[in-house]
Amino acid sequence: MDSVDMTVTHSSADLSIMGLFLAADPFVKLVMLLLVLASVWCWAIVIEKIATLRRERRLAQQFEDAFWSGGSLDTLYDETGANPKDALATVFVAAMREWRRANVRGLADAARADLRASLVSRIDRSMTFTITREMERMERGMNFLASIGSVSPFVGLLGTVWGIMSSFQSIAQSKNTSLAVVAPGIAEALFATALGLAAAIPAVIAYNKFAGDLERFGARLETFAQEFSTLLARQLDEGGK
Repeated sequence: MDSVDMTVTHSSADLSIMGLFLAADPFVKLVMLLLVLASVWCWAIVIEKIATLRRERRLAQQFEDAFWSGGSLDTLYDETGANPKDALATVFVAAMREWRRANVRGLADAARADLRASLVSRIDRSMTFTITREMERMERGMNFLASIGSVSPFVGLLGTVWGIMSSFQSIAQSKNTSLAVVAPGIAEALFATALGLAAAIPAVIAYNKFAGDLERFGARLETFAQEFSTLLARQLDEGGK
């Protein structure tokens, strides 16, 4: 009689993904939904970051080609506009804005070395602040990726523990310890852990990848700022002689 009951129960248990979700405890369902939403948000950030970094690299290369082509900086500034859409051009515009303000006041042609040094310092600070703002813009969503990568496994484990506790309570109430009775409940609980890992693993990989890419791009902005500052300082020294 017991073998017949086991066969019937096993055949009626739906172990598909949707079946495991529908049969899960309400709290475990909530955990699963949260993990699914976190995974969707994670992939949205990944897609956005890939598009942003590709776009920034492409525009930065185009701008550097124009910058080092030997043309006039004032002409390049006028062509770029006051509100460029990429980070490297924004750093350039911030520096040129200070440079033009100094030209209006005659500081760029000042003979005093301390005035020229003050101007270079202001330009450097302006580019540094701009780099910080641009990197903050590009790093949006990175904290969420880090949080998902570190928290999701534990959230999934919480759902698993809760689901197993509920399964054991059901087993105790039914007084039936056959595999056909135990397996579906444990499968539902372990499904929460699987969802947690499915959300965490891509988040960790994406975070490490983007962190390295953003660090390299930030170094590229800083290198450009140093080169541009050196170029402006040389022009000031030549004009002050």
